[in-house]
Amino acid sequence: MKLNNYILTCQQIFKSYRMGATRLDVLKGIDLNIAKGEFVAIKGASGSGKSTLMHILGALDKPDKGGVFFEDKNLSAFSGRKINEFRNKKIGFVFQFYHLLDELTVLQNVLIAPMVQSGTIGWLLHSAKVKKTARQLLGELGLSDRTEHRPYQLSGGERQRVAIARALINQPDIILADEPTGNLDSKTGNDILKVFEKLHSAGQTIVMVTHDDRIAEKASRIIRLADGRIASA
Repeated sequence: MKLNNYILTCQQIFKSYRMGATRLDVLKGIDLNIAKGEFVAIKGASGSGKSTLMHILGALDKPDKGGVFFEDKNLSAFSGRKINEFRNKKIGFVFQFYHLLDELTVLQNVLIAPMVQSGTIGWLLHSAKVKKTARQLLGELGLSDRTEHRPYQLSGGERQRVAIARALINQPDIILADEPTGNLDSKTGNDILKVFEKLHSAGQTIVMVTHDDRIAEKASRIIRLADGRIASA
């Protein structure tokens, strides 16, 4: 039974890294609750720990201490296979530098996650339906005429919209966006933010990392990190 209305919760998250003989304490006891349907911006200066926190929320990294809970389930109790399923099906990732594969077309880049999820037999059975969904997503993002292009043939804003389509293809519960406009000019960045606002208005849960106040203000709630701790929420 679900104990609260939060989809994602952190409890006393600590994280440090070794740099030679020195230990760098990055997160120092983070408590955080994300409600279903929220659009949350995590803001902080470089080195504040915001990207590390994002990676832990998405199970790309593990905390040294503390717990991360998705719908009241502790991610630390998940097997390796279940963590992979969580990242693939429940979380959609959008990164600053897109992480698209230049040897694949736009459509093929969007289809990577469902191909991994389905396996060979499942993909043969369901590929037509999934490809239709991918084309619809790309159309909604203004990329209908780019499906057979390679990423290097696209502008930065187009590449980020492909990355958003890839994040959405498995209908994730949460979008985690790490500096999604950080590699874009102001106008293109605003266009990407409008995409996130539209997704949020349709009920999508979004957690976005940024160092920019102007971008953070587009979210419905801002969480400010400073020196590995939450300064305000």
